[in-house]
Amino acid sequence: MLETPITEAKNTFTALVHQVEEGEVVHLTRHGRPVAVILSEADYQRLRRQEGPRPDILGFVETWRAGLPADWQPLADAEVDAWRDRSPGPAAPWQP
Repeated sequence: MLETPITEAKNTFTALVHQVEEGEVVHLTRHGRPVAVILSEADYQRLRRQEGPRPDILGFVETWRAGLPADWQPLADAEVDAWRDRSPGPAAPWQP
C-alpha cells in the first residue's frame, strides 16, 4: 500500500498509475488524513461484482418474515405499551 499526499500525487500521477497497473493500491491523503484511493480497473470491477444489487428494505422485511417459525406470534400492542417508561422526564426550563 502506497500513501501519498494529493499535492505530490498531482506531480507524479503518471508514475502512480503505472504502480496501480502493477497491482499497487495508492491512498491519497490531505493533511495526513486518507481521502481517496486509486486502484486498478480490474480491482474496481471485482469490487463492483462483489457489491451486487442493493436489496430494498421491503424485500429484506419480506425475507425476514418468511424465515420466522410457523408458530411465531407478533407482539400485541398492550405488550409493547407495557415496556414504556411512564415516569415524567427531567424538568426543562421553558424558553419563549
